[in-house]
Amino acid sequence: MIFLADDFSYLDSELQGAKDVRTPNMQKLAAAGMTFSHAFAASPSCAPSRAALLTGLMPARNGAEVNHSKPRPVLKKLPVFLKEQGYEVVAFGKVSHYKHTPDYGFDDFECDGFHEHKAIPAALKWLRERKSEKPLCLFVGSNWPHVPWPKPAPWTDPAKAELPPPQVATPETREARTAYATAVARMDDELGRVLDTARETLGSNTACLMTSDHGVQFPFGKWNCYDAGIRVPLLVSWPGVIAPGSRSGAMVSWVDLLPTLVDLAGGPAPAELHGRSFASVLRGQTTDHRDRIFTTHSADGKMNNYPMRSIRTRDWKLILNLTPDAKYTTHIDLAPRENKPGNWGTY
Repeated sequence: MIFLADDFSYLDSELQGAKDVRTPNMQKLAAAGMTFSHAFAASPSCAPSRAALLTGLMPARNGAEVNHSKPRPVLKKLPVFLKEQGYEVVAFGKVSHYKHTPDYGFDDFECDGFHEHKAIPAALKWLRERKSEKPLCLFVGSNWPHVPWPKPAPWTDPAKAELPPPQVATPETREARTAYATAVARMDDELGRVLDTARETLGSNTACLMTSDHGVQFPFGKWNCYDAGIRVPLLVSWPGVIAPGSRSGAMVSWVDLLPTLVDLAGGPAPAELHGRSFASVLRGQTTDHRDRIFTTHSADGKMNNYPMRSIRTRDWKLILNLTPDAKYTTHIDLAPRENKPGNWGTY
């Protein structure tokens, strides 16, 4: 079972010490399996990131470089690899980019439009009614905490909002942080419901993986190669295979997810991809994987057309701006301000 959050940065959970968010189900999954501290997206925008996961190739190789674009049709994609191992492969919610799901070869999919929150109950209903005896790979994509954010929950407090150093502590920013925290809590609740139902219906021999496509839509986050844009949570459990409560500092990329899932499913991990299986890390056979991470951002319409590339090692990062003479802009400063907390999300 693969659960994908949407626009959720690595540091914004109780697991990483954040005190103004609520993520109890992430904590439960971490206690049951392995928590990665150095997992990274291949791109800090939705379509290129998800295409990299589902092809095992970096954006320049799979063809989905700018946001809202698709990988080349001729490429073999993750569902096909898993179906060759006898798996049924199904997607609910935002797994690929919006309305791109038919191109990836899933056996079945539902609710892949913008903020289709019925995806979660639909996935739970499908699991409870499923009759097939085939092994299953189920993708469930939450639309949270992607904007528009909900109104802040009563338990949030703008005065106690934890802002990273690049953000200015204005009332608008604090209010935006509470709205984001509310959306994070909704994502975590959906994760808990999916995990509970998967365990009830699929049994103990079920691997569960949770991650996010890239970071949050705050300054220095989404559309950027700073860590707030590319460093993502990665939690994996599998009773009897992955040691409970374990932690890993191995550096992994989203392109590594495809060969890892194929490896865990019993197939040969594809050698022709950019991605490399980290199944041996999950099994406790090694503690290392990569020594560097490559990430690219090319464009996202007129508001985020500021291409950059980065190399991230454990100790340092190089970010290359491809248009250094251009004025830097994103949704943060170009999107209409009406009915928005700061510039970051609508209620």
